[in-house]
Amino acid sequence: MSDDDRRTVTVHAGERAESPRWATLQRRLIDVASAAAVPFVEKYTRDDGTLVWRDEWPGMDGSDDPYEAFASFPLLYALGGSERLLDLAHVQWEAITEQFTRYGQIYDEFDAYYDWMHHGEGYLFTYFSGLADPQRRRERERACRFAGLYIGEDPQAQNWDPIHKLIRSPLNGSRGPRLRTTTEDWCTHRAIYDQYLAPFEDISGYATASDPLTKLAWTDDRIFAQILDLINQRMMRGDVPLNLASTSLVTHAFLYTGDEKYRQWVLEYYDAWKRRTEQNGGVIPDNVGLSGEIGEYMGGKWWGGYYGWRWSHGWRTILEATLIAAANAVLLTGDFSHLDLPRSQLDWIWSQGRMKDGVFQVPHRYGDGGWFDYRPPRPRLYIFLHYISQSSEDLERIRRFENQHAWPKVEGGFSKAAIHYALRPWFAYLMGQNASYPERALTVTLNEIARRLEIIERDDLSDAPGWDVHHWQQRTPVISGPLAQQTMGAADCLYHGGLIQARVRHFDPQRRRPGLPEGVTALVEKMTSESVTLRLVNLDADAGKDLLIQAGAFAEHTFVDVQVGAAETRVPINASSFQVSLDPAAQTSLRIRMKRFVNTPTYDFSWPD
Repeated sequence: MSDDDRRTVTVHAGERAESPRWATLQRRLIDVASAAAVPFVEKYTRDDGTLVWRDEWPGMDGSDDPYEAFASFPLLYALGGSERLLDLAHVQWEAITEQFTRYGQIYDEFDAYYDWMHHGEGYLFTYFSGLADPQRRRERERACRFAGLYIGEDPQAQNWDPIHKLIRSPLNGSRGPRLRTTTEDWCTHRAIYDQYLAPFEDISGYATASDPLTKLAWTDDRIFAQILDLINQRMMRGDVPLNLASTSLVTHAFLYTGDEKYRQWVLEYYDAWKRRTEQNGGVIPDNVGLSGEIGEYMGGKWWGGYYGWRWSHGWRTILEATLIAAANAVLLTGDFSHLDLPRSQLDWIWSQGRMKDGVFQVPHRYGDGGWFDYRPPRPRLYIFLHYISQSSEDLERIRRFENQHAWPKVEGGFSKAAIHYALRPWFAYLMGQNASYPERALTVTLNEIARRLEIIERDDLSDAPGWDVHHWQQRTPVISGPLAQQTMGAADCLYHGGLIQARVRHFDPQRRRPGLPEGVTALVEKMTSESVTLRLVNLDADAGKDLLIQAGAFAEHTFVDVQVGAAETRVPINASSFQVSLDPAAQTSLRIRMKRFVNTPTYDFSWPD
């Protein structure tokens, strides 16, 4: 990868026109979501930012959930939200960290030990803070210290085995690998696992290969004792694919520092899982023992590991973590061949599919009896794969889905996450099949914010000690929703620990801060492997606006040239950013040619003189 010189070219747009409705709605969403932070914080936190909740919280689960409730604050600020969001984000991160340190889940500012499904969710907050405020010294120091937990630099947390290139346990963190769990570790979520299939098929008298979807009552002490014993025997020692999500934490440190040791660790760890997949005949194994042997504690089985092919969610957890690592490897190297591993696994799953009642289904799990739990495939990971690669072969993988005619109709999809919006309607829009997407997505998001504010107002704080740990996630009204998709051309960051991927990013040169300037809106209308079409609108009829546009979330791309509006000529750029000057009430379409993943990625932004 080679870096450009980032010299600044300025283009001018002076065509006045009536503002499109999507632009008005988009600016309204930025303002409404920013303002909604205040009643949310005032309702649920004390003066020091700690949550109005309970005095104790046992077990290993839960610290990720409050971080998730506030992760949208720094992201929305980075998109152009209010300055207040950034201040609140810093306060809330510190307060949550302190509160859950008292509870016992966090040690030395990082989760003491848990799995990377939950680490990945919680530390999105940290990654978005890097986008929002990369010059904050404390965040930069933490990024390096947290990465040190996994690359072997912290003597208290020897998670990394440099000889066998593995993370020593599925449960890991600032206290190192958790090689044996206790009843207390699981106490807060045993009831949840009552609803999941049994983690093993040979628990005497309960689960068999002939009925692999058997569920067991973790809340039954007698049954749980057997489950806990087997978990400790089989699952807690050695590596699992879920740990690949840790590559985002280490990439996060690289984005702050550019230190080569972080890039090398990510590539080294990812390559180790490539080799294991080759050794296993092309299917990624879900468990590797401390000696590096596949199936070491599973009687030689390549399946059955923690968050593996069988338990608890099956293939989507494995493939998501693998795709997160692949995307990080592409970001750090510009080498698209890193996508071959997740691509091969998606193809493998598809090859095991079958027709049932006229509907194509794929297996979501593998157990002692082979593939099972057949359901229609979901396109999310296929869309993300194509977003990164932009290859025709990955587009063909998406076109195999049979129900694409319904994708434009998908709405909402917020659940507990405030930072995402469904990929299917956005993909349909980019393919020219969902023209109403921008307005509809923004309207749905605004309605969801209003709904959540009503719920917040009705909440009775006297009930707080009995609230579920997801209470705040389900209510946070700071919803960025489709904003990252529309303004940055950004796909879902992959919720369990992925870094955001984007085609463009915006900065306000007057206020010298990230995000769209006040009164300016942006819509990515089209993308190819070598171009992006971006529409800009200045809603201010009285004042002109300047904005800087960066190639990618981390300046990882380079702009070649730009065609402004109806102009026939192209303006050369050959840099990772350029400036646009918008007249009052002006709007324009920018057709930008670009080279993707050719620069060393960084959080830092070089302001023009």
